[in-house]
Amino acid sequence: MLLYNERGLQLYDDITTKATEYYPFGAEEEILKNKVDEIVQTMHHGETRVFTDEIILELGAGALRKTSRILLSLSRLVNAASTRAPITYYALDLEEREIVRTLGEISASEIGESLQGKVDTKGLCGTYDDGLKFVLEGDEAQLPLHILFLGSSLGNFSREEAVEFLGSLPLRAGSGDTLLIGLDHNNDKAEIEEAYNDPQGLTKEFIMNGLRAAGTALGNEDMFKQKNWEYVNRYDSGRRQHEAFLRSKCDHRVEDPSSPAQFLFLKDELVKIEQSYKFSESDAFSLFSGSNLRPIQRWTDSSKRCSLWLLERPAFVFPPLKRPTTRHNPFGMPTTEQWQQLWSAWDCITQRMIPPSMLYQKPIDLRHICLFYFGHIPTFLDIHLSRLLQEPHTEPEIFKYIFERGIDPNVDDPTQCHVHSTVPEKDEDWPTLTSILQFQTRVRARVLKLYADIDSNRISLTRKVARVLFMTFEHEAHHAETLLYMLIQRAGTGTLPPPGFAIPPWRSLAAIWDSAPLPKTKTVTLGPAEVTLGHDDAETDDMDPLFAKDVDGHEFGWDNEHGVRVVQVGKFSIEWRPVTNGEFFEFYLRKGKGLVEIPASWVKDDGEIKVRTLYGPVPMNVAQHWPVIASYNDLSTYAAVKGGRIPTEAELRLFYDTFDSGYGGGANVGFRNWHPIPATTGLEHGSGSNGGVWEWTSTLFDTYDDFVPSGLYPGYSVDFFDGAHQVVIGASYATIPRIAERKTFRNWYQRNYPYAWVGGRVVYDVKQEEVL
Repeated sequence: MLLYNERGLQLYDDITTKATEYYPFGAEEEILKNKVDEIVQTMHHGETRVFTDEIILELGAGALRKTSRILLSLSRLVNAASTRAPITYYALDLEEREIVRTLGEISASEIGESLQGKVDTKGLCGTYDDGLKFVLEGDEAQLPLHILFLGSSLGNFSREEAVEFLGSLPLRAGSGDTLLIGLDHNNDKAEIEEAYNDPQGLTKEFIMNGLRAAGTALGNEDMFKQKNWEYVNRYDSGRRQHEAFLRSKCDHRVEDPSSPAQFLFLKDELVKIEQSYKFSESDAFSLFSGSNLRPIQRWTDSSKRCSLWLLERPAFVFPPLKRPTTRHNPFGMPTTEQWQQLWSAWDCITQRMIPPSMLYQKPIDLRHICLFYFGHIPTFLDIHLSRLLQEPHTEPEIFKYIFERGIDPNVDDPTQCHVHSTVPEKDEDWPTLTSILQFQTRVRARVLKLYADIDSNRISLTRKVARVLFMTFEHEAHHAETLLYMLIQRAGTGTLPPPGFAIPPWRSLAAIWDSAPLPKTKTVTLGPAEVTLGHDDAETDDMDPLFAKDVDGHEFGWDNEHGVRVVQVGKFSIEWRPVTNGEFFEFYLRKGKGLVEIPASWVKDDGEIKVRTLYGPVPMNVAQHWPVIASYNDLSTYAAVKGGRIPTEAELRLFYDTFDSGYGGGANVGFRNWHPIPATTGLEHGSGSNGGVWEWTSTLFDTYDDFVPSGLYPGYSVDFFDGAHQVVIGASYATIPRIAERKTFRNWYQRNYPYAWVGGRVVYDVKQEEVL
């Protein structure tokens, strides 16, 4: 705060206008110059007019040069000037006179004339906390709120403080409130150091002014003599942290003007004045998820050095997984907080995306009606809790006969199906939705009571207890995704779009995707290598006295994950990215004509082929760079025509282990988006994500040496060892992080099943002479 007194703000203004080396200001200004109307419209969910009153709060407003562009764009959303402007902008900063000066200059300019009757500008003098408190407690607390936090100012916080601060912002979940924030990238070390120590000495003067401000605050402006100090700075690339210091040029003492105390500073002693963290892709996405924020869109300057991110606090967020320790494993027993997050997602899907008119409908013929899944999840959970605790079932007990197990019939012959529950044939014979939701509430309370009993030692925490909680938790997560790939078939004709999440700005996103860089080469060569599949998690150990109480730090998995298996893979070439909609569309129209079916992820709309999303179908040119979702049979045909094949499980696992960025690195999983996005692997450092789909492998889903079926859920895997299912690995955009991140997790689908969110990529065998 000492740096940003009245004089400091003026000096900082000089840096931003005269020091061309200080790129963060110019980079943000360039983005706003070129994209401000797009940003402001996206902030308002695509609306071209403001229809209700709203608040714009800027944290650390400064000279308002960049902000003036935003204010002008906001004014263009107001249809006509009125005596009371519908938009109120608050400029928050530390120095009252500077706020008055900058707002006065805006008001007296042509910009001010454009704002009259449309955008009212006001000043707030105080800290960030003061400004946020004003918004929270003021008369306008219930109005739509858009916060501006420009200038990479968040970098002045530590990583932990940044998460805490963004998490504390008064953005209401699912309300449409937004945060526009600027972040500086992890740029070149020399470039960053020069940006904060320009040849003209403007930054040095700014830092030295802090000495005068400190002396003034303590009672003597000349308390710290500038001749005794020099400014130095450094950038730590590993920590992505810039630090600014004052270095003592000689041994000297500083006297406290209010007491006899003296303070000795030795020659070369460093006094840290300021820090500025920079943000890699992983840093940014971990920051947002940890703060319960979700990126709506991102804009980057032409030199790729800075970004403006538009964020929202959605209806629910899955935070990043914590690092494993001896006492904690991110794939261990779920916490009550994780249950609450999952229940929020489940309720959002079931209670807010399925209208009453669809309850008794089947979005796809190979599954039950929608209402079945409302009852299946709590019933499955209740059955396993009752078995575990040796307690009666939650009433009504009859639910266990209707909802225990769903169906997954053979695609070619739906009469062939594993053992499943017998369900009512008539709509009127089903339990009511109200009775099912009441049952769900009672079962959830039962889960929370079990945790409370464990915490109070009324029930002993054993490996078996933890496994039942793990299994029922992930079972619910699986079905959330299953239900969604059913519902997408009716998106636009029944299914409601995801509530509490901003509608994607398709046009501007498509423009960004079209201009995104591509890998310099189509493929990367891997192998030969040993690939480790599976982990040690024998369910039989749960009853062994040596392991029964060993819960802390244990990693759970399903029965087909247990058993470490080492697989040798030869040298192979694999495409950096999965097959895209655009590539498969070209194939479908030409070389693949008559060889492949139109994917179920596409739909013909007035003669035009579009791509399904949960918001309704979008044009192919919007989704052309997304990974295509299609059956194994059709993608295998595509690969064969190209002279390649679908990778084995071990080959794809090796690729993922080498290049997948994970949820913390920005992978499109965990409802980060409700649709696929273009894959990002294969650029400068190789790592990235596949865009948010599972991927087919050519490995048959089958038994293997030492496979042991689950005792708790015997048919989980065994029922599908039928020669018709392929192993699928990875994750989709609707896969929760703990499943997406567990490298041992294996999914499976029938080769000709068209509905699951599975894509694929092509691998090519490397000829023997090439290996030699």
